[in-house]
Amino acid sequence: MHPENFKNGYVALIGKPNVGKSTLLNALMGQKLSIVTPKAQTTRHRVLGILTEESTQIIFLDTPGIMRPNTSLDQAMMRKVRDSVADADLIIFIVDARADEPDLRGLKTIIDRPAILALNKTDLVKQDQLLPLVDAYTNLHSFKTIVPISALKETNLDALMGEIRNCLPSGPALYPAEMISEHPERFFVAEIIREKVFEQFRQEIPYASTVVISNFVERDQAKDLIEADIIVERPSQKRILIGAKAHALKAIGIKARQDIEQFLAREVYLKLFVRVRKDWRNQGQLLRSFGYR
Repeated sequence: MHPENFKNGYVALIGKPNVGKSTLLNALMGQKLSIVTPKAQTTRHRVLGILTEESTQIIFLDTPGIMRPNTSLDQAMMRKVRDSVADADLIIFIVDARADEPDLRGLKTIIDRPAILALNKTDLVKQDQLLPLVDAYTNLHSFKTIVPISALKETNLDALMGEIRNCLPSGPALYPAEMISEHPERFFVAEIIREKVFEQFRQEIPYASTVVISNFVERDQAKDLIEADIIVERPSQKRILIGAKAHALKAIGIKARQDIEQFLAREVYLKLFVRVRKDWRNQGQLLRSFGYR
C-alpha cells in the first residue's frame, strides 16, 4: 500500500427499516456481518465492516432503520444513527425503489452531508417507474450521484463501489488489512442467536427480546463453551420462547449453533437460558448493561 495514493473513509448506510441496509453491507463485504430477517428493525446496533482493497479501505457502518422512537431502546438506536451520520465521510442513503414518496424523515437525518442515493430492490420494479422517485429526491437533496441496485441480487454493486471509491478522502489505512470488524466474536454470536429468535417468532417476541452472552470460553481440548441469556419482558413471553418441552428453545439453539460454528470456523457447545427483565426496553441501566448505550 502506498499512503500517498491510498484512500480511506467511513461510509454510513442510512435508511428506513427494511430497505436492505444489512443485506447491502453483507453483499459489499462478501460475507455476513449483519443479521438479516424480513422483519423491520432487525438491526439495533451500529455494525462496522472493514473492507480493505489494494488502494482503499472502506469502513462501512450499518445502522438501525430510521423511525419515530417509542421506547428508550428506540431512542438509543436513533442516537446510533445520528452518531454514524456525524462520523461518516460519505452517506449511502438507501431507499426502496417501490416507494411512492421520498423518505423525508431520513433526508432530515443526513442534512447536508455528502451522500449517494442507492435505489434498492430495482429488480422488483420497471425502470420507467423509477423516474418520478429519482426526480423527487433530486429536488430535495444534492446527492453526489444516484445508483440503482439490488442488494439481494447483487446487481450493479460494482458501479456503487466505484462511486464510493471516488468519494473517499485520501489517507492511510486505519485498520490492519486482515481485520473485518472491530466488534468482538461474542457480539456476532449474540446477534446470530437474536436472528434466530426473529426468524422463529412473530408479533411481540422478537422486539421484546435481546441476547446477552454470559460466558464465552475457548477450550483447546474440547468445544468452545458459549452460554447466552435471551432476555424478554414478561413471563408469558418466556413460556412462548421456551415452548412445550423446551422444543422452541432447542430449535433456536440448533440453528444458532450451526451458524455460530460456521462464523467462528470451530465447534461450540451452546447453552441458552431465557430470563425475564420487566420492561427492559425502557430501563436505562439495563440498556447500558446490554450494550445499547
